[in-house]
Amino acid sequence: MLHAITNDEPGRIAALRRYEILDTPMEGAFDKVTNLVRALFSVPISAVSLIDQERQWFKSIAGLDVSETPRSAAFCDHAIRQDDPLVIPDTKDDVRFRYNPLVTGDPGIRSYAGVPLRTPDGYNIGSLCAIDTRARDFPAEQMEIMKGLAAIVVEQMELRMLAERDHLSGAMTRRAFVAEIDKRIALFVRHQRPAALILLDIDHFKAINDCHGHPVGDRVIEAVAHCCAGLSRPSDSLGRIGGEEFGLLLPETSETEALAAAHRFCAAIEALDIPHDPPLRVTASFGVAAIGPGRMTSQDWLTAADTALYDAKRSGRNRAVLAPIEAIRAA
Repeated sequence: MLHAITNDEPGRIAALRRYEILDTPMEGAFDKVTNLVRALFSVPISAVSLIDQERQWFKSIAGLDVSETPRSAAFCDHAIRQDDPLVIPDTKDDVRFRYNPLVTGDPGIRSYAGVPLRTPDGYNIGSLCAIDTRARDFPAEQMEIMKGLAAIVVEQMELRMLAERDHLSGAMTRRAFVAEIDKRIALFVRHQRPAALILLDIDHFKAINDCHGHPVGDRVIEAVAHCCAGLSRPSDSLGRIGGEEFGLLLPETSETEALAAAHRFCAAIEALDIPHDPPLRVTASFGVAAIGPGRMTSQDWLTAADTALYDAKRSGRNRAVLAPIEAIRAA
């Protein structure tokens, strides 16, 4: 069994972030596991808990109406610091937990069993846990079952990550990218945080496939995606919308800044030497739309950027066009 890497917190946080799962909606695959734990172990509460830098966030929690707690109070923060499951038959007898606010207050935790969620590269990013409001033991056979269920949770996270990445370009799938757009809209509604969306389409891509074949077309897709990823900030999101079209979601970015970024991407793609005999050169057209009135759903925001993109196509390609919010409002 792979031992946990317990002395590399930056690496652990990076491993957690790779799954891009924090603050995502509930999903049935994880809820089935927590409901199963409750039924098998006869406990009132079960959770799939992920330990972020300052908080414990629940991908699934059954029996309690809460989405996160401070990391300082999290039992699961102790569970991730060891190889073996953490079992606490009675919190009142454990000096680490008897004064914990989750023990002295709601929900009144009295016993706990948690199995670390260990990534394939050895980082404990959270735990699958069973919680009771009465003192009790968790027999060894129950813990073996929970270990198996914890492994299933990690497998689901791995499958989820694969399903949200385009195999060719490495960019987010359209589904995952749209989910990021929805999250950014929610942030704008709550806190009025600016953001911008860029759509780009590789010019004359059909001719590339027709003249050179689809393997060369795939090489072009890979090169353009790699170029865009290299120019992006860590906070930006790159998605493959479909075919030769990509999207870039830029948080904390005004429309002026986004248009300048689109011009940089446009110039960088034009300067690419894509391996071939002779090397291929391509261009791309860009549509830019900042979040705002008329763009408060993912579909409306994508439509605004897409309209600007096709204005760029019609006006000569290899350029970026900004979608004015007034035009969307008038439409």
